[in-house]
Parts: sequence; structure tokens; C-alpha cells
Amino acid sequence: MSMNIEEYVQNEIEYSLKHLGDEKVRHAIKVGSDIRGYISEFLRGKGYIEIPPVIISPLTDPLNHPVYDPKISAYGGDLWLTKSMIFHKQIAVQSLKKIFIMSPNIRLEVEEKSKTGRHLYEFTQVDIEALEKTREEMMDLAEDLIIYTIKKIKENDADELKFFKRSLPDFKKPFRKITYMEAEKKYGKDFERELSMESKEPVWLIDIPLEAREFYDREYDDKPGILRDMDLIWPEGYQEASSGGEREYELPRIIERIHKKGQTEEQFKWFIELARHGIKMSAGFGIGIERFTRYVCGLERIEDTNPFPKVPGKVSL
Repeated sequence: MSMNIEEYVQNEIEYSLKHLGDEKVRHAIKVGSDIRGYISEFLRGKGYIEIPPVIISPLTDPLNHPVYDPKISAYGGDLWLTKSMIFHKQIAVQSLKKIFIMSPNIRLEVEEKSKTGRHLYEFTQVDIEALEKTREEMMDLAEDLIIYTIKKIKENDADELKFFKRSLPDFKKPFRKITYMEAEKKYGKDFERELSMESKEPVWLIDIPLEAREFYDREYDDKPGILRDMDLIWPEGYQEASSGGEREYELPRIIERIHKKGQTEEQFKWFIELARHGIKMSAGFGIGIERFTRYVCGLERIEDTNPFPKVPGKVSL
């Protein structure tokens, strides 16, 4: 930080006031608010129970890409800010059956991610999980959710769509599917971007290899190294909309996968202890609210969807 702290704070406050006063930002915030409402309405109608988010825990998502990992020592133990509620979902769903959470996530991404227009280090995702459901059943739910939400936006947010000069398509089920390997072969290294750029509707990216994901998603019994996972890709270059899959739930497989990823049982002792008590299979996914809003509004930068955006590499209000 080249300027002194007083100047930096003054500049950031001025930026925040200007940002909040921007008509584009105000309209996008309204859309994001409505998206959260429509999604909640849809899920409640399907029998899903909303549970409160977990903000701090001794157990959180390890992720499969580099992030700064702040640790808080308290009460004789270590706690982390929640990067996602993946483990808590899998625990809670054992008794609650079908759940969702409007979950604030903290992921202190490397500064390089600030250039993408798609990353914030504080964001909200709707986290969804269901007991004894397959990947395909959850993909079907996600398609219905997105179609429902887009329909409600078109019905109720006409002023916002007019402001953004945005005409949203009527997506039809089922969404197209392509395997990770097929996409990589067809589009090359930057396949997610290329797939998104050429598409006019959301596309499922399925059968993701183990090295590209975390340890907790379920491996095919007959395809070693390939997971029963899925990512949903927005069209028009907006890239990832959702990520999810079936979960590993058998203790020997969980421990084997932890070792395959080069991680230790000590890191995940809380989850391993749960698995020792016995858990049933589940599947689920998360959808980033700010990314959904960015797509709906046709925005170049994701920070315009949030009143207090946290862009990687920058200390913000």
C-alpha cells in the first residue's frame, strides 16, 4: 500500500459512497435481493428447510485452489472462517433430509483473481443438500430452480431488465451435458471460458477428475479417478454458475480420498469422527448469488452486484 493508512481509508470511504450511489449498482442489488427471495420461495415449495449459516468453525472446505487461510485460536482450539458449508451440509442433512442455506463465504483469493471480474473474497452462495439423492436428481432440481428464478425475474423485475437492456432467454430442460474430458479435448486448456462463450444456454460439465476437485465428492465405483460431480456453466462467457455432486459417505473411502489428495486425517478429524458414527449418502450443489446476479444483469464486473464488494488483493469496507 503506497499511500498512508489515513489516505487509504479516506479514498475507500469515498469509493464506497460513490459505489452505493451508482444507479447501476442500485439496480443490481435489487436484482440480487429478488434472486435470493425467488430461490428461497422455490426451495421451500419443494420441501427444503432453511438453516442458518455457519460463519466460523474448526472444520471448513479445504478447496482445490490456493487461498490465504486465516486461523483464529480461541477456547483452546483453532477455528477458521467458513469457505463453504460442505461438511455442515452433509452433517445437517442426516436428520433434516433436505436443506438450504444462504451462506456467506470467505475465500481470501490470490490478488491475480481480481482481474477475472468473477471473484470476490466475500460472497453469498445458496448451499443446497438432500439426503439419499443422486447427482442426476440434484441436476434436475437445479435446472428447475434456475428456470423458475429466471421466469420470476422476467415477470417482476422488468424495470431492472430494461435498465440493463437485458433480454433473458426461456431456458428449456434438460440442459446440455459434456464431460470434463470431452470439454478439455474440444476447447483446450481454457475450456470453461470457451464453452461458456459459445453457449446460448447453461451447460453441465460432468465427470470431473479427482485432481481437479476436493476429497469429499464421490468417485465412480467403475471409473477410478472420475467423480460423480457437476458444474453448471452460464452462457455468454459468464462461466461457472454452480458446483456440486454426490458425497463420499463411507469411512474407508473418505480416508483413502484424503490420502490421495495429500492431506492428513488430523485436518479432517471432526468429519472422520462423524463418518465413524455412520452417515448416509447425500448430494447437493451451491449457486453463487453475485454470479447469478451478474449474469442476469449482463455486468462486466461482479463487484457491481454487491454494496460492499471485496475484490481480491484489496482491503475494503
